[in-house]
Amino acid sequence: QVQLVESGGGLVQAGGSLRLSCATSPNIFSVNIMGWFRQAPGKQRELVATITPEDLSNYKDSVMGRFIISRDTAKNTVNLQMNSLKPEDTGVYYCNVVGHTIVVDGQDYWGQGTQVTVSS
Repeated sequence: QVQLVESGGGLVQAGGSLRLSCATSPNIFSVNIMGWFRQAPGKQRELVATITPEDLSNYKDSVMGRFIISRDTAKNTVNLQMNSLKPEDTGVYYCNVVGHTIVVDGQDYWGQGTQVTVSS
């Protein structure tokens, strides 16, 4: 069974913080590089942070030093701590595997995402 359930989004003022969480299936979580993606209004989805099963992380330049991705192996969750938020961080945030695609019933699988809105 495939599960990607994002939560933790909300409305925050610039400079504030949010912590996103993604509940995943054990079969996905344990063997894949996981990432957080975001899609701003009118723009394509972009990858902002990744983490390997060995806890090696990488970040898009624009979020480096502000966002921290982590894994909780006991709960099969991938988290994204977002600090010093900027209006340009606004978008729908999704978690998913990185490097390949999960296909369910012939279609690329994505969770419902969680909305992050940063006001200036």
